[in-house]
Amino acid sequence: MAGQWMMILIGVSLWTTCSAAPTECHFNSQALCEYEGKHYLLGQSWMEKGCIQCTCLHPFGVGCCETVQQPVDFPPWCQVRVESVTCKVILVLTSDPRLPCIPGDENNVDPSHGDMNVKLAG
Repeated sequence: MAGQWMMILIGVSLWTTCSAAPTECHFNSQALCEYEGKHYLLGQSWMEKGCIQCTCLHPFGVGCCETVQQPVDFPPWCQVRVESVTCKVILVLTSDPRLPCIPGDENNVDPSHGDMNVKLAG
């Protein structure tokens, strides 16, 4: 009976940790509740590199979830950039990553070909 409650606790902990961005999660029963020299107690969370949020489920292990949901449908001249500090996902132009890439019907021309948004009189 105690084992069932622990599995429920683990499931709820992982769900609440990852509910902000439904992405991939994993559980490691061998992992220690430690990151970059800091020890964590049951229920405490920390952010690992790559925008991975982990929760201490000691003595059962560590549960971790990605916090960034990668876009999957964007033009080939755009690329995904994840800001490591804020974990914010933005699309930028492949040809100039300083500029945002805004996909849509009115922005459907590859910017590497110059200004092709010329309207022809008809």
